[in-house]
Amino acid sequence: MLPHIARYLFFGIVSHDSLTPAQDSSYKPTCKSYPGTADWPPAAEWARLGESLGGGRLLRPSPPGAVCHPGQDAYNETACADVEARWNSYELHVDDPVSVVWSNFANDSCLPDPAYLCSGDGYPAYVVNATTPEHVKIGIDFARKNNVRLIVKSTGHDYLGRSIAPGSLSIWAHHMTGIEYHADEFKLAGSDITIPGSAVTAGGGTEMYDLYKATAEHGQAIVGGTAKTVSVGGYATGGGHSLLAPRFGLAADNVLQMEVVTPLGEILTLNEAQNADLFWAMRGGGGSTFGVLTSITFATHPSPPITHTAWAMLTELRSPIIPDLAAYFLLNVPALEKAGLAGYALINSHMPNPVSSPGLPPNAAGVIGISLMQDDTDREEVNRIWTSINQTVMERWPNVTFAKITTEYPSWLDFYDKNYDMNKGGINKLLASRLLDEKALTGDLDALAGAVKTATDNVGGMYAFLVSGKGVHNAKPRGGGDAVHPAWRTAYIHAITAVGWTSFNETSKSEAEKSIYDSVEGFRQLTPGGGSYLNEGLSYEKDWQHTFWGTNYERLLKIKKTVDPDDVFWCQPCVGNEGWKQRSDGQLCRV
Repeated sequence: MLPHIARYLFFGIVSHDSLTPAQDSSYKPTCKSYPGTADWPPAAEWARLGESLGGGRLLRPSPPGAVCHPGQDAYNETACADVEARWNSYELHVDDPVSVVWSNFANDSCLPDPAYLCSGDGYPAYVVNATTPEHVKIGIDFARKNNVRLIVKSTGHDYLGRSIAPGSLSIWAHHMTGIEYHADEFKLAGSDITIPGSAVTAGGGTEMYDLYKATAEHGQAIVGGTAKTVSVGGYATGGGHSLLAPRFGLAADNVLQMEVVTPLGEILTLNEAQNADLFWAMRGGGGSTFGVLTSITFATHPSPPITHTAWAMLTELRSPIIPDLAAYFLLNVPALEKAGLAGYALINSHMPNPVSSPGLPPNAAGVIGISLMQDDTDREEVNRIWTSINQTVMERWPNVTFAKITTEYPSWLDFYDKNYDMNKGGINKLLASRLLDEKALTGDLDALAGAVKTATDNVGGMYAFLVSGKGVHNAKPRGGGDAVHPAWRTAYIHAITAVGWTSFNETSKSEAEKSIYDSVEGFRQLTPGGGSYLNEGLSYEKDWQHTFWGTNYERLLKIKKTVDPDDVFWCQPCVGNEGWKQRSDGQLCRV
């Protein structure tokens, strides 16, 4: 039988002007203030910030790994045992005010291993534990007036490291939760527009699984991701792909309204009737850039029954046929998605064998995946295509083992409860990606196989996510559009590669950084003028501006300069960050 195949498929958010004296608006400091520098706010200023927030909301936490280091004030043997046991879970890092899921973005600066040094240098200096928009505003105003680097963390499930920065003030949105369901219609704030159909409003720190459960109580579902701990803020502002996207569009396409605190400290409601430019930008333009999302309203959809098929086409380890076998499968993806199929596939030259049967080896290679059919899927056409795939594979590659198992689920939540992302956190990881259209998949099979080979040669394998299709191609976002890369509107596959490396091994790190960049070069060549998915891409892509946003970048940059003239928010790769660079010591300075 096929065990939990999904585990292999996931790689795996009132003015307080009295706080500080007014500054000369013409003064442009060379660097953001940094701990230990002359312009870092004194302790009395931080104390006043804490008093303004109230309730002990200004935190100065140690990294979670510090409890394992005898030289640290936080050292605690009992707590260390718990941290060690949970270090590779998502939840430990999600629930911590400063930690993030991938250790490399903290520069491995405090792992729970006393054999290595522990320092807080890779982490924020202070944290605002925000539960209201007013808390966020106080934090933003303080950072702007004191020239302190400002970041936003909700859960820290970020493959680009935007939710952590050394010596910064962090707005921790994790506890900005709360869910309100709107049964039959949703009326836009500040407008006479009423949108028919059900909707749900959630705090910007709400986690995906909590929102799935809340909407399921009403027989509804939202477009969401596979990791339980991803929050709605970073997910939707980056675009948000989903196994439900081929039917309902991306998460950004389903947003009806947002509440945001801007870099100027304004608490604004965004929708198609007011603040329309910022509403457009916040749906796909990226998090930690235009402001802090404090609440979001999504359209919901009747929860569909799911037919889930786990399948595998397996061959010998590192078999030379893998690129051709994979290319043949990918060739058929546009037809499968047109018929209403969604899914994930993994192409790998060496992986644990997902087929458990007596006599089979523990490791295998080939193409494995899951596919989903809903109540609108053309099942006859899907079955016809799969039959043709199976027959062709058997004819061309008779030594390939083909296996599948199908399970019926009555709802999206029932499926999700058994097939969510179960991968590890607390490790070093980078991703690269490319959006592949029909021409890339069907135009030149040899070139496609070559691109697959480039990926497997560099990092051992790749993922092919079937998360676009007609729902994304034909999406009608409110207000006439959103800021996600236009390549989504023709893509059929979100192709991803991933790499990890050993901590404190500079050679291993350098090799990983090179190999992950090189791994998608074949797909770049197949899609000239195309792009990559922002939330699962590589921060040092050349021309990252157009790689992540395409022709939308120039409009996004204009909006960024309007809403954030003082560069309060900065991250990489994020709109409008070209004027600054983080130095090797962690301080952010003008270029």
